[in-house]
This record gives sequence, C-alpha cells and structure tokens, in this order.
Amino acid sequence: MISTNTSLDFGLRKLLAHLVPHATGLTGLHALSGGASQETWAFNVQGLAGETPFIMRRTGAGSAAQLTDSPGMEVEAMLIELARAAGVPVPGVRYVLRPEDGLGSGFIMDRIQGETIARKILRDPQFDAIRPTLARACGGYMARIHGIERKLLPPLRVVSASTEVERYFGVYHHFKQPRPVFELAFRWLQDNAPTDEHALTLVHGDFRNGNLIIGPDGVRAVLDWELAHIGDPMEDLGWISVNSWRFGNIDFPVGGFGSREELFAGYEAQSGQPVDPERVKFWEVLGTIKWGLMCQMMAETFQNGVTRSVERAAIGRRSSETEIDLLCLLALRAGE
Repeated sequence: MISTNTSLDFGLRKLLAHLVPHATGLTGLHALSGGASQETWAFNVQGLAGETPFIMRRTGAGSAAQLTDSPGMEVEAMLIELARAAGVPVPGVRYVLRPEDGLGSGFIMDRIQGETIARKILRDPQFDAIRPTLARACGGYMARIHGIERKLLPPLRVVSASTEVERYFGVYHHFKQPRPVFELAFRWLQDNAPTDEHALTLVHGDFRNGNLIIGPDGVRAVLDWELAHIGDPMEDLGWISVNSWRFGNIDFPVGGFGSREELFAGYEAQSGQPVDPERVKFWEVLGTIKWGLMCQMMAETFQNGVTRSVERAAIGRRSSETEIDLLCLLALRAGE
C-alpha cells in the first residue's frame, strides 16, 4: 500500500514546472497541524535560484462540511486572488488542482513566513510592538474584503441573520443533548435577530486570531477562506470578538490583542461606513454558540469513527466553554 506522503510526492513532482521555471526537484514534504477541516501540506521546490517554499491545501476527510457549507477549494482560491487585488495580504495562489492531477480538490500557494499560533502572537516579546496595532489593522482588512464588488464574486451561499439562527437551532436538535444555556441563547437570538440586513457583502466567515500570519511588522496574510459567503458584514467583526479566539486574554475582546473600539475605528476609516455595535454583538452571540456546535460536531466525528484525529477530539471538549461565554454575554445584554 502506497503511503499518503509517497503518493503526494509523486503527484506534486508532475506539477513542478507549473510552480517554478526549470524546477529540478521537490524536498521537505510534510503535513502541517492546525487544520480541522482541510489538509495542509508544506514542501519546497528546487530550482536554479535555490528552494522556493509552498503550501498545498486540499479537502480533508471527516470535515465539518455539514456546518460549514464550504464553497469548494477552487472558489476559495478565486476569493484569495480577489482579496489580493483588493489590497488584503494573502498568499499568492500558484496552481489550482485539476482532476487529472490525481491529488484531489485543492490548490498550491506561496508559503508566507510568520507566526499563526495565537498564543505565541499574544505572548512572544517579538510581537510586543505590533500587537497594539493589530485590532485596527484587522478592521481595515475586513473593510477591504467587504468592499469587493458582488459582480466579481463566484456563486456563494447567502446568509441572513434569522435563517442562520434557525439553521444552527436545527443543528443543535440533531445532537439530542439538551443544553439549557444553548436553549436560552437561541431564544435571545430569535428575539434579537437584525430585521434590516443592510447591504450584503462578501464575508470571510473565519477572520480571527489563529487564521492570520503575523510578523513583527504586522499582518502578513489572511488565511482559511473556506467559510466565505454573502452576508451581513458585521458578522466578521462579531466573530473575531468571540471569547474562544482571545486565547486567555479575555480583557482584549478582539483576538486577545485589542479593543472593539480599535477594530471599529479601523473598519470605519477604510470603509467610510459606520459600524453598528448592536449587530456586531448579535453576531458575537451567534458566533459563540456556532463554535460550541462545531466543537460538538468534531467530537461526534471522532466518536463515530469518521476520523481518529486526536486534535478534533480535543476540540470537541471545548463545547462546554462556550456555555460560560454565552452566560456572560447574555448577562451583559441584560445589564447585570
């Protein structure tokens, strides 16, 4: 039986000429950790000028596709290129896999140097100087994403606040595990869903600490576009503020490194549009319960034998953390 690494090595060698002119070989092929629903592989291509580093992303087995409705890897690659044209820092897409390549669905992109591990970004001294600027920068890049013209976008799922609440309420019932805190949160969401959808835009869907490549000079790349869709732009601002993405720095609501005021200021300066804090708060509550359900889904795929990934099993245990976060959010909403 041929190993995954061997078959990938063989398939990638056939594509070297598409990546580097006069390529002479491939080295360092290895899987990267961190992707819960996609496979990520790193490798180098040897050429006349030395080695060039690349990343390949492709669809993984046992993903949480039931929840994510990923637009597909080809569309993800297209969105990355549109974001690049809009001034968002992203890796350059070098090649989109075709069926005849025998490597599945995915694409190959430049490997950007920097840090993605959120706890290092929040604690390593090398990021001390840039950390206070990150919330404002993220707001500006979100505005650029939301400003991409709809006519340029490929077909994407359209999300409204009310339908998204009902969608995840259905997912909650799928588990047949009563959770009073989730019930309370869903009732609040149903009562407070924004009725005016305003202008729907491209939404990244997973813009957060952990999906950014950070260097001492700031944000070097926005990653993981697999949840992109058309929806309320305030969704991205709420998602980055979910407590799970603060990684212990709970006093800094935006990614553990900044304030909502800084995020909003960066967004407004770039977009010229005011931020609606009430809509942002709605999406933060929904994002919190959504992550809790995603955790449950990952646990279920492990328990059912769909995947034996220890990473997904560990993430599945975090569902209970979101119940605490929801109680805090709803208490704040009640003025307590």
